[in-house]
Amino acid sequence: MSLYITSLNSGSNGNCYYIGNDQEAILVDAGLSCRETEKRMRRLGLSLGSVKAIFVSHEHDDHIKGIPIIARKYQLPVYITSDTLENWGCELEKHLVCSFSAYTPVTIGSLTITPFPKFHDAADPHSFIIREGPTVVGVFTDIGAPCEHLVRHFRQCHAAFLEANYDEDMLEKGSYPFHLKKRIRGGQGHLSNRQALELFLAHRPPFMSHLFLSHLSQNNNDPDLAQDLFNGRTEGVKIVLASRFEETSVYAIQGKEGDIMPHWKPEGAPAEQVQARKALTAGSKKKQEQDPRQLSLF
Repeated sequence: MSLYITSLNSGSNGNCYYIGNDQEAILVDAGLSCRETEKRMRRLGLSLGSVKAIFVSHEHDDHIKGIPIIARKYQLPVYITSDTLENWGCELEKHLVCSFSAYTPVTIGSLTITPFPKFHDAADPHSFIIREGPTVVGVFTDIGAPCEHLVRHFRQCHAAFLEANYDEDMLEKGSYPFHLKKRIRGGQGHLSNRQALELFLAHRPPFMSHLFLSHLSQNNNDPDLAQDLFNGRTEGVKIVLASRFEETSVYAIQGKEGDIMPHWKPEGAPAEQVQARKALTAGSKKKQEQDPRQLSLF
């Protein structure tokens, strides 16, 4: 059975990724308004009525601002960590709040969603892989550094939404103040085009079919630059640019038995990576209070 995936929007103005089958679907983040999410899904022949849950990667506004209305209107469970919910400060209806833990799979119909921690300037940020049978899709954006968690999960994916946030020269020569440049490229911010390409070339599994370049910066990147960097180096993998202005097409992703490499068990997670990520994100709430724009500018 195929997984059908699309980026409804990807960028600092809103992030929302749809992954589903013929019966049910989930959203990873919901940074668009309910009305805009509905409109874009209708254009694709999709319906929010088929969505069974929303998974929250972190509390930055461009990933969460549509959730309260969407969740209330469609009575959707919102899977979110307690630290993320606390730092968000939003009063979701209690019966819609569902907690998740890193490496503990969540089952939604025939979909299995496994979260894992990532480096980002937020309270408790996570990436996700979504699995149905032999087919695996990853959502990997807002990543400060390509840690071992990311590498191990990327190697499982038939398709992935992978951040390519900034061009290093554009960021360096651009108008952002130094402290913002430092946050973007300093290990808790975002992946550059070059870092995304290096990850792809070094760790792309042989069965990967689609890669969505995601969360491109409006000010520090250019879609043509990102595309050109990957051109001629993809070995048959389709590169899709996830736009900040419109939805992508819906793509059918299908794996086959024998594709997936040995699954990374939770107990195999490198403890030093977990502790390092916690150390990097400690004090995030205080930083956000000092700079309420957080990283949604990027």
